[in-house]
Amino acid sequence: MDVRILKSSFAVVERRAEHAVKYFYSHLFWHHPGIRELFPASPADMERQRDRLFAALTHVVGRLGDESLLPYLHDLGRDHRKFLAGPEHYAALGASLLAALARTCGEAWTPTVEKAWAEAYQVIADAMMAGAAACEDPPWWDAEIVRHLQYGRDIGVLTLRPHAPFPHLPGQYASVSCARVPRTWRTYSIGNAPRPDGTLDLHVSRIEGGRLSTALVREVRPGEVLRLGAAGGRLTFRRTDRPVTLIAAGTGWAPIRAMVEELAGRPPDQDVRLFVVARDAAHLYDRPLIDEYAAAIGRLGVTYITPAPGLHRDQATGRLATALGHRAMWPEQDVYLSGPPPFVEQTVQVLKELGALPGRIFHDPVPAAGTGHGPGGRPLGFGEWFLARPDPHWHDPSGRAPR
Repeated sequence: MDVRILKSSFAVVERRAEHAVKYFYSHLFWHHPGIRELFPASPADMERQRDRLFAALTHVVGRLGDESLLPYLHDLGRDHRKFLAGPEHYAALGASLLAALARTCGEAWTPTVEKAWAEAYQVIADAMMAGAAACEDPPWWDAEIVRHLQYGRDIGVLTLRPHAPFPHLPGQYASVSCARVPRTWRTYSIGNAPRPDGTLDLHVSRIEGGRLSTALVREVRPGEVLRLGAAGGRLTFRRTDRPVTLIAAGTGWAPIRAMVEELAGRPPDQDVRLFVVARDAAHLYDRPLIDEYAAAIGRLGVTYITPAPGLHRDQATGRLATALGHRAMWPEQDVYLSGPPPFVEQTVQVLKELGALPGRIFHDPVPAAGTGHGPGGRPLGFGEWFLARPDPHWHDPSGRAPR
């Protein structure tokens, strides 16, 4: 792939991102009306789909020439099996993508640029289809809700029993779909290590206006069946002899909880420090369990971080930075971090300033729509920002990273 041509031409597209994405979908649905059934039904969910498309495209272009791109594309292809995507769909999307790029680039769309993009898309599509073909798992798992706990009005913990074994590791996430909101998928972290009975917990925080999160927190009942995409993410515990720091914010606590549960089963030989950050004391919904883990794991210390009474929730981030500053030997530590992308970005910067090594700071690069950040917590490019303007809230209810 000619990386230079691809990136320079995409810079032109970014400046007209909204036009590019709308043209793409108009072209796709006009020429392939049957494909519309694969996409969300509601206009609001379809708008979020447009956001994710451009964010994913920006992510791929940003990784051109990077050795991490191929595994990402394999995972993306594996994940797209839940949409029943076949070779004919990849061909249709490719034709509409090239048409949208040509329309948006205008005079900058030369035969050389067109050739570069056609070749690049073929490489991308081949990698995604190869990832899908190599996967022996089903495209999704049906899972019955066996318990539904609600904390306040906006946080729910759903215990699911998949109808078939659902492989996952502590710290991973799964995409979720519900019949109440057809053809809509969102990603939520799994809040437990694998259990003998195969059940798993999903931690969901309701997004204002989010149809799926609202349904999962306030509407679904035991006995209903959800669909789960394959588990993903690389925020999994690495067993070493180094001290460990775990940092969780909001429902980003879920993957950290799964890792703590794993540690409880196999207590570590080194010190482990857990920092739990919440927008207010009411959102420390798992505090009794955390205290039980602290008592069971002798080398686990816990610090709770909330804003001081009467102060804005953003102040919790500052209090965390102060608390982290009191912990020593950062270059020798492994750090696991989960929470809203802006929180992750700020905390990573604090950790680096304290001396933590970038290669020992682990967090999932899962984008969360509407947060103003893309994969890895990086700031959005202009085109992404225009499509998914930053959410003004500190607490990202999706709990991603990955997300």
